[in-house]
Amino acid sequence: MDAILKNNIMNLSKHFTLEEMTRSMVAARRGIDNTPGAGDIKNLENLCYEVLEPIRAKFDKPISISSGYRSEALCEAIGSKKTSQHAQGCAVDFELNGVANIKVAYWLVNNVDFDQCILEYYKPDDGQAGWIHVSYNEKGDNRKQILTFDGKKYTNGFPDMKWKNGKVVE
Repeated sequence: MDAILKNNIMNLSKHFTLEEMTRSMVAARRGIDNTPGAGDIKNLENLCYEVLEPIRAKFDKPISISSGYRSEALCEAIGSKKTSQHAQGCAVDFELNGVANIKVAYWLVNNVDFDQCILEYYKPDDGQAGWIHVSYNEKGDNRKQILTFDGKKYTNGFPDMKWKNGKVVE
């Protein structure tokens, strides 16, 4: 198991690996150990099965992970808090190439269990701007908190999607 964790070649679910959920350029450049513990790995598995796999199945596109697990040292190095859900393997930042983030976020909050979903750095005129942050607590204590962050402030909920002829305008 140590060799598997050292190389991060472990499959967390059908489409997601430990390597992609722990990859960090900042950690690599600064020599920060970003190896999760057993509990963190279990949380990452739950996140993949309960949140990411249903999204992958719905949109039939690979999910691009920009940030998954972050060690406490990595959280501090990037200006985040040691208490971040990323440091417990309960959160992930991602996007789907070619699908507006708001469309994915709306589907996510209406179809899967989640703790927090944030449409990060959202720009109404650029569907590909920013990313989606989502967290999941397998104990069932999910708050269903929905936020939008425009780079300056958080607001509750998501902006309205634009529709034309019964379809979302992307």
